[in-house]
Amino acid sequence: MFVSGHWVDHTDQQEVRHPFDNVTVDVVPRATNEHVEAALVGGVSGAREMRKLTGYDRYHILRRAAQLLAERKEQFARTISMEEGKILAEGRLEVDRAVDTLELSAAEARCIHGQGLPLDGAPGGAGKLGFTLRVPCGLVVAITPFNFPLNLVCHKVGPALAAGNAVILKPATDTPLSALMLVQVLLDAGLPPLALSCLTGSGVQVGEALCRDARVRKISFTGSAEVGRRICEVAGLKRVTMELGSNSPVIVLADADPTVVAAAIAKAGFANAGQLCISAQRIIALPPVHDAIVDSLRDRVSQLRAGDPMAEDTDVGPLVRERDAVRVANWIQEAVAGGARLICGGHREGALLQPAVLSDVQPDMRISRDELFGPAVAVLRATDPQHAIDLANDTRYGLSAAVFTRDLDAALRFAREVDSGNIHINGGPAWRADLMPYGGLKESGMGKEGPHYAVLEMTEEKSVVIHGSE
Repeated sequence: MFVSGHWVDHTDQQEVRHPFDNVTVDVVPRATNEHVEAALVGGVSGAREMRKLTGYDRYHILRRAAQLLAERKEQFARTISMEEGKILAEGRLEVDRAVDTLELSAAEARCIHGQGLPLDGAPGGAGKLGFTLRVPCGLVVAITPFNFPLNLVCHKVGPALAAGNAVILKPATDTPLSALMLVQVLLDAGLPPLALSCLTGSGVQVGEALCRDARVRKISFTGSAEVGRRICEVAGLKRVTMELGSNSPVIVLADADPTVVAAAIAKAGFANAGQLCISAQRIIALPPVHDAIVDSLRDRVSQLRAGDPMAEDTDVGPLVRERDAVRVANWIQEAVAGGARLICGGHREGALLQPAVLSDVQPDMRISRDELFGPAVAVLRATDPQHAIDLANDTRYGLSAAVFTRDLDAALRFAREVDSGNIHINGGPAWRADLMPYGGLKESGMGKEGPHYAVLEMTEEKSVVIHGSE
């Protein structure tokens, strides 16, 4: 791992295993409290170094990093697929997106600015000149999830460096390899060594120690709502961005084309084996289209090939851990025992789970109420559009939601009334452009990602007043 300007090893190590066959891919150290302290000390010094760099300097470092990442695309893609289990095509797409995220971050480094203040409009403001300055937070802790082990790292590290901060990165325990490779890319691009540490090992031990420390000014976390809540409890007076869980609803109104909907859900519900926080999970269909939606989903989803993610013809890879596949299979069986119908899929072998569709799902079933994070979608029946909106909102989450309809008024009503940070009309909820503001409502989090918006989250604002002579 990379700590305070140096690559370091440690005798206490953990294995990184390929989810498909459980073969050891590599080993990484388990960071200790001493490593955490060293990273914090180095990060404080690194923040001072980064603050001295101009926006133009930071732009060139990030732009060069994007170029180097693009040159090493296949190596990164294969590492992502080996450590996380997503199919190679998705691994390659993730690298492409990460390149874009770094390029967007580089562009932001050149245009961080304040604004003028109209002080002559205030009592006693005559003769005074006012403006704001945006300055780096200082030391940023970035804690990232397993499901996008490269691009979601770039979504935190890229804007943090663009804004002139130093970063301590804690990648997911199961998927640290691509993050460590990215550290080397950034160093090769000219990043000051003290500007970035990457600690591997226990999220509970390392993450909590980092989040508690008063030298840290900003925390950016992507993961479960439960861990996010714990971070907020221990963080104290710090700036936080939380990208948390979801169970995205897809409303299908009576005028929607079932084949178009099924094609969209086959992507939005099963990409990365359903391990997306914005994966389509609850399909809420009105009576005129309900049966056709179920039939179309069965036809599309049953054709998806689950298997070895390193094989070019695989559509759906394994879940990241076998215990996650066991949990998803249990939720499916629990729903069937409660009266739901298994339309297709659901067979488990190790960490691999055949993509599943369930119908006759009730809102109080766990597969509907909680975040599944696996390759299955649940079809619910709504009596009318208002009932569909009520079902969509009947959750503690609010990250992404979609509606399919030809009725513009109905689409706008959905956009206004559904409690979700990302709203999609005639498209799946899992679509995301890396430049857009991305964040949730309710227990799906707080703050926004997307390089432009993340830079605002990772800088602080000063007001400057120049007093003229009386």
